[in-house]
Amino acid sequence: MNNRVLSIFVFCLLFFLSCSEDKKLSIEREDLFTFGIGRLEDELDMFALEGARSVRRTALKMRDGLFYISNGNGEKIAHYNSYGDLLFLIYNDETNPPPLTLGEKVDGVAVTRWAYKWPLREPGAITVNSAKHIFVADRLPPERHDFDAEQKTVMDSLVLHFDRDGKFVDYLGQEGRGGAPFPRIENIFTSLDDDLVVVCQLPAGRRVFWYDSSLNKIYDIFFSTSDLPTPPGRFGLTPSLDSISIAPDERKIYLKIDYYREILDESTNTISGRESDRSCLWIINAGESSYISSVDIPFFETQSTVNNRKVTENLLYSMFAVMNGGRVFMYYPIETGFSILILATDGSEKQRYGIINVNNDELLYCAFDVSENGILSALLTNSYESKLVWWRTDKLANEM
Repeated sequence: MNNRVLSIFVFCLLFFLSCSEDKKLSIEREDLFTFGIGRLEDELDMFALEGARSVRRTALKMRDGLFYISNGNGEKIAHYNSYGDLLFLIYNDETNPPPLTLGEKVDGVAVTRWAYKWPLREPGAITVNSAKHIFVADRLPPERHDFDAEQKTVMDSLVLHFDRDGKFVDYLGQEGRGGAPFPRIENIFTSLDDDLVVVCQLPAGRRVFWYDSSLNKIYDIFFSTSDLPTPPGRFGLTPSLDSISIAPDERKIYLKIDYYREILDESTNTISGRESDRSCLWIINAGESSYISSVDIPFFETQSTVNNRKVTENLLYSMFAVMNGGRVFMYYPIETGFSILILATDGSEKQRYGIINVNNDELLYCAFDVSENGILSALLTNSYESKLVWWRTDKLANEM
């Protein structure tokens, strides 16, 4: 009788825990507001409506519940609150119609919503510091491009600096304010004490430019694809630098490196392909350009049936962002949206998993952002509108 009661108790406990895990896995989505597709001030051009060029990047940044969108096709930067109110617009007046609902911000004139003209060409990666100053990557016209023979790359990009009202302050180049153009900019970040970090793509690797809050360059670090670290005790692996992210609260760089091994066909004794061996996060002290530690990233596992046998396939997560406290936000696309993993890098080996739901028709174009506290925001686009949504994934992160 006691054994039977114990068995029932254990079953009920396991059932309760499994239900709790199911509830934890599905993270509730909140749809905030929508945009039309077009060139008006309250619309976004997501599909290169002019038809004369390829689709350009649209990037999203959320800070303190406020949203900043750089729209490459529309050649504009828009700032919204969480209710969907357009607070101000920076736009290229040669390619956009004059805003009808926004005033012009000039001294002595009181306006609550305003617009500034600026000759944006292809605004892309965007970040915002604690003073709400905006930094956005843009490209120079072709006649101002330069070619670096040593690095074998075109220098064609700048970082534009706007104040909290959207007024242009200055531009940033390699040496700092007014410097020479960057190589192609992959991403930009704000870090500890409002440092600004620019990550650039080069044929031979990636280069990280690091500036203090006064925009003076303090670090310049190159990561060569031919000189990447390998996990201790592992041999014969081919590393591939997948992505770079920056800690928001420390001067640390996070490299996600995937490792592959060759597959030997024993029947012919030839190499028939390669498969993933593992994926690692490498943490670098920016000030010393030295590797501090590495963390193995778990595989995303899927199961299928082949010849009546269950086969497990190990797939690699991608990195969204690094949050406060060295927690890293990873994702993998699934049929109903994305599986997410929040991974601790402090040696505790803590992990939290979740699922966010996104419909396939909302992924014609999408842009994501993870705040320093772990809130996931997204701009999702179908064939007729874009939608701004978020998931309170910070609650999942805070469980760590």
